[in-house]
Amino acid sequence: MVGARTNERARQASWECAVCGVSLDSPLSCQACHALQEPEREPTPHELFGLAPGLAVCPRSLERKLMQLSRSLHPDFFGTAAPEVRELAERNIARLNDAYRLLSDPVAHADWWIRHLGGPSEQDERQMPQAFLMEVLEWNEAIDAADAADEEGGDDRTEALRELESQLSAERERLLGQLARDFETLPDAPPDLTAARQQLNAVRYLDRALARIRGAHTSL
Repeated sequence: MVGARTNERARQASWECAVCGVSLDSPLSCQACHALQEPEREPTPHELFGLAPGLAVCPRSLERKLMQLSRSLHPDFFGTAAPEVRELAERNIARLNDAYRLLSDPVAHADWWIRHLGGPSEQDERQMPQAFLMEVLEWNEAIDAADAADEEGGDDRTEALRELESQLSAERERLLGQLARDFETLPDAPPDLTAARQQLNAVRYLDRALARIRGAHTSL
């Protein structure tokens, strides 16, 4: 992990202000002279926020960084500037917002990394981990059984759905945590991307199952 962070810091140091030459925290604007920047290449979402590569993101830190950078990029601050400056401000704030949406969504973030590193898409690799498949069968049976419960067993059905929702939510967090640990070795040693895709497929199954359970809650 230390090596990955060292490499990332070295990469971030390559971003320099086109006006005053200082190293940039984000390639979108200079915190020293406040000049907007036009990156020579498209930055990654992590570079835009000054983050080390990986899946682990602190939501509070990400939100604070978004607010900080948004203040320096907001097009309203450039209302009297030249048209090309206003257009750059709009492009940069759009880049920042797109990156924030990606980084704040663990599933979309993992999907981005797998594709970015050349791994299989969800269409190319549809399997889930073998150890997960037996649990999937049990969970499907439990949801079906809850759906088939008669009116007299309504309270039991509600409790069963709540217990299952809690179980699936915990499993989802476990899988996302494992994915985050698998990607800690970036950029030096990418994980097995096929296995990562299979794990992400499992997370997406859980999202669908949880949506089905929560839909059942609203129908009770």
